[in-house]
Amino acid sequence: MPYRRWTRLGIVAVATHLGYELAVGAGVPGAPRLGLRPALAGYALGTAGAYRAAGRLPGPRGDRRFAVANGLFASAVISHYASWPRTTWHGLPWLVECEGIEGALIAPYNMVLQVSAVAAVGGLGENLSAWRWAVAAGLIAVPALRWLTPREYARLLEQAAAQPRWWNRRLAVRVRSSA
Repeated sequence: MPYRRWTRLGIVAVATHLGYELAVGAGVPGAPRLGLRPALAGYALGTAGAYRAAGRLPGPRGDRRFAVANGLFASAVISHYASWPRTTWHGLPWLVECEGIEGALIAPYNMVLQVSAVAAVGGLGENLSAWRWAVAAGLIAVPALRWLTPREYARLLEQAAAQPRWWNRRLAVRVRSSA
């Protein structure tokens, strides 16, 4: 029987988040520095490894590692909603625009973030013996992500302006329209 179903859902939600950004042309985090293929390979290998490990290690073995992972999942959601223009929808935070994604494309993005938030909370419950590690990860990651996000977004915009490609097309259009 697979373990850590919520943590596994969180892993899938993060992969979906990154995949959605790639599919709509908002770029790939890390690609300006590493290149597209290395960034994607790193995410794919990390996702597959984490998903597999989460399904194989019974608690409390691995609780610390997966508590940190769930703390990072929650941090990603918090930093998105804290860093980009938002409103509320049925009492939930709802992004209006994020990383060049807006209009009809922002609703699915918000849904992925909402699933990520629920999965992170469920995952914290699965790894409760190590809850302090999740809190520590969040206390470190949220400010770090709030600081890094605008810089990474600026790098993605620069790369889209200098080397427009299919995977950063939304940002390339954004750069051209603001010039």
